[in-house]
Amino acid sequence: MESDLKVLEDKLVQFIELCKRLKGENHQLRQELAQAQSDAHLLKDSVAEAENRLRFIIQKLPEGTP
Repeated sequence: MESDLKVLEDKLVQFIELCKRLKGENHQLRQELAQAQSDAHLLKDSVAEAENRLRFIIQKLPEGTP
């Protein structure tokens, strides 16, 4: 009985440590995801700005230019 309780206690300690580690990893991954989403948004805006500039330049080209 005593050894069963010790085994259970050890497993519980391992489980708690695993939960703490996973909670930390989850927090880190959420931060990385937020940064990646922010970066993606900035890149999307940059691409849209480049497209607008190209359209403007194309409109300024003479008609006979291929």
